[in-house]
Amino acid sequence: MSAVPSIPGAPGAPGVQAAPGSFEELTVPVEGGELTVLRWPGSSPDAPVVLALHGITANGLAWAAVAEALGGRATLLAPDLRGRAASAGIRGPWGIGHHADDAAAVVHALAGGGPVVLTGHSMGAYVSTVTAVRHPELFSSVLLVDGGVGFPPPPGLTGDELLTAVLGPAMARLSMTFASRQAYREFWQAHPAVGGLWSDAVDAYLQRDLVGQEPELRSSCVLDAIRTDGVGVFDAGFLGAVHKLPVPSQLLLAERGLLNEPQPLLDASRIAAAGVDTLRLPFEVVPDTNHYSILTAPGPAGRIADLLLRT
Repeated sequence: MSAVPSIPGAPGAPGVQAAPGSFEELTVPVEGGELTVLRWPGSSPDAPVVLALHGITANGLAWAAVAEALGGRATLLAPDLRGRAASAGIRGPWGIGHHADDAAAVVHALAGGGPVVLTGHSMGAYVSTVTAVRHPELFSSVLLVDGGVGFPPPPGLTGDELLTAVLGPAMARLSMTFASRQAYREFWQAHPAVGGLWSDAVDAYLQRDLVGQEPELRSSCVLDAIRTDGVGVFDAGFLGAVHKLPVPSQLLLAERGLLNEPQPLLDASRIAAAGVDTLRLPFEVVPDTNHYSILTAPGPAGRIADLLLRT
């Protein structure tokens, strides 16, 4: 494990706004390379530790609003998952199971082997279920944020078509180049679920994804990693993990979807169709949220922080 200076934004990227709260970047050896982990320290040595896993095309800075809401009451560890942002240099292997093993490596390297609180958003929630089942001794509780429960994909779609159907603009941008950082901001500010809730923290999180030089900036996400992980989210073997969670667990749901549409990614009918035992995994809908704002807006982030501290 090694530490590098705190970089509150995209690594090496000039002009990126600082995110609220100070963090440091650490690296943890994993299969295939070094995993970068953002660490917001607790205000006391005995503060609880939270491991937070981001979504499929996101990065660790997606958790900045939650870190601010925690306000030092816990240490927050948020890795850039392999194939994203500062962990893009890891060249495989890809897949949900490898993310789960990386998460365990972070707990061993930076949290003394746990147990810690585990949370994940979107794909990170699916990774969290697999991680908790594979490594139950490392975790005291699990909080899933708008993910982790499987449902059948639309029929007749190829892998890339499926990812585009589910992720929309977030998938399309992976093959795009941007003339400037401002152009990238404008791309996201036009997103119906993101642009209306713009903040310096959201800007820093999204700008962290960019690599390259103007006028050919691009997403750091390794396309093969996204493809493999996206297919893995629908893998029956991984989807079964949500029914086997070995520690107290809870699910938070956004009221609206990925494009701020009325149909959310998950709702009561889809949870019932998936056969989830809601006595073991109770769920709560966070009002006036979509798939993104449930994590990045201050109010919902505060709700997440409060639940993370109930250990």
